[in-house]
Amino acid sequence: MTTAFTDRLNQPPKLRRDTLRIIPLGGLGDVGRNMAVLEFEGRLLIIDCGVLFPEDAQPGVDLILPDFDQIRDRLDDVAAIVLTHGHEDHIGAVPYLLRLKPDIPLVGSQLTLAFVEAKLREHRITPYTLAVKEGQKESFGPFDCEFVAVNHSIPDALAVHVSTPAGTVLHTGDFKMDQLPLDGRITDLRAFARLGEQGVDLFMVDSTNAEVPGFTVGEQEIGPTLNSIFARARQKIVVASFSSHVHRVQQVLDAAATHGRKVAFVGRSMVRNMGIAAEMGYLHVPDEILVDVKRIDDLPDEQVVLMCTGSQGEPMAALGRIANRDHRVSVGPGDVVILASSLIPGNEHAVFRVVNGLMALGAEVVHKGNAKVHTSGHASAGELLYCYNIVRPKNVMPIHGEVRHLIANGRVAEATGIPEKNVVLAKDGHVVDLKDGVAKVVGEVPNGYVYVDGSSVGAISEADLKDRRILGDEGFISLFAVVNSETGALIAGPEIHARGVAEDDEVFERIRPEIIKALEQAVADQSNRRDTHQLQQVMRRVIGRYVSQRLRRRPMIIPIVIEA
Repeated sequence: MTTAFTDRLNQPPKLRRDTLRIIPLGGLGDVGRNMAVLEFEGRLLIIDCGVLFPEDAQPGVDLILPDFDQIRDRLDDVAAIVLTHGHEDHIGAVPYLLRLKPDIPLVGSQLTLAFVEAKLREHRITPYTLAVKEGQKESFGPFDCEFVAVNHSIPDALAVHVSTPAGTVLHTGDFKMDQLPLDGRITDLRAFARLGEQGVDLFMVDSTNAEVPGFTVGEQEIGPTLNSIFARARQKIVVASFSSHVHRVQQVLDAAATHGRKVAFVGRSMVRNMGIAAEMGYLHVPDEILVDVKRIDDLPDEQVVLMCTGSQGEPMAALGRIANRDHRVSVGPGDVVILASSLIPGNEHAVFRVVNGLMALGAEVVHKGNAKVHTSGHASAGELLYCYNIVRPKNVMPIHGEVRHLIANGRVAEATGIPEKNVVLAKDGHVVDLKDGVAKVVGEVPNGYVYVDGSSVGAISEADLKDRRILGDEGFISLFAVVNSETGALIAGPEIHARGVAEDDEVFERIRPEIIKALEQAVADQSNRRDTHQLQQVMRRVIGRYVSQRLRRRPMIIPIVIEA
């Protein structure tokens, strides 16, 4: 495998004629933030535009976007944005990109576009959309696209085959090969084989489950487990899942109908998405089974099922608020909570914090680790082997996953006979050129995280997050002193105040004489020049050394010196 995960690469050369360029702006190295930009003859085609959810090390961040700087000045060149399916990690950043240019065409299946349009209405954007389905062919500038049905954990997912005079690309999106899916829509391997016969120059393949041997468990195997839990539950049932996981919600509705329970959707995105899915016929709702969450208090607990968001431990989602007793819905002894989702890497601590909170309230928590209540939406290694053998591509570029997933996917490709030099392992920002049937990394463009924090987009930097982590982990110390503007003599202070240091302010009385001595020495050294910034740094160094040695802490220190 050709890889340069840790190497710093040069700027890519100018794009040559008869060359197709692929630049992943997200999704290679993370599970989320999926976005790829294809360029040919001065035009761009974007495939997916998703978000990444923050980890504990990114306090205060709501969402993480792809870095649009690489295309910000070229939005007029974008022929279309092709969306493979309606999960947030593939569509969540669309509103932020369309803020820059609202008339870029959006292309996707009916359900995918319905989910996107609902999000865009919240941003007051009316998009131009083109609904496509499997087997359909459309051209966007120099890009001829054919759409292929794939099976995933959401209906209406599509792979896209992109043909240009420089070569062809088959992009799987997220997919698996469930042979008995709930909606009867399987991954179209016949289309994969036909495209393989025509020749696929670059196969961009979902890597999320590449480390998992064998085949992904089918959705139908989850139903019996849910039914058995519903049968033994004697009180309230709370089920948490992604707000776009239509198949899982369908299974919950079916189990509730079988056991005479009513279902209330909890969480704005859950209510919105399931309303859309039901209206479009993708979610089949049994008669009179849905109730408004405001009515659940009128029903006995043994008749209630709550379908909510928060399966990834998000503190502001419904399940996290329930665990923190900050929601109108409460759980207690005898209630059953089902986490019907996989853990996104990086979310483990947040999820188990919620699990512990629920169990402390007395609820029984059922999750993938102790019951078969969820199956992945991604192809395992055995399914990937089938795909490689069917398509027989010239080159492979693993996408959608952490580094370990991308490498595992590359090894699967090599096992089917694809030459090592033709397996391209890239990361976000790498530039891959396809010419004459050969794909290789030719350079790197700047690419970083763009943080959404409340209403601000891109205003938060890594330095800001470092400050937040220090404040959260080590605390805060402020020092205040007043000096004579003429002589530099200390008039007042230094006053020392600490927050989050787990020590009373009195402990700093021991260091005050040393700070005063250091200030006086600094004033004497400055002679006729008065530099308050230098005096502030003197205070910072003295108290920083003291706190590090005596308290074994490294808090944020803010010194202030005022002349009077």
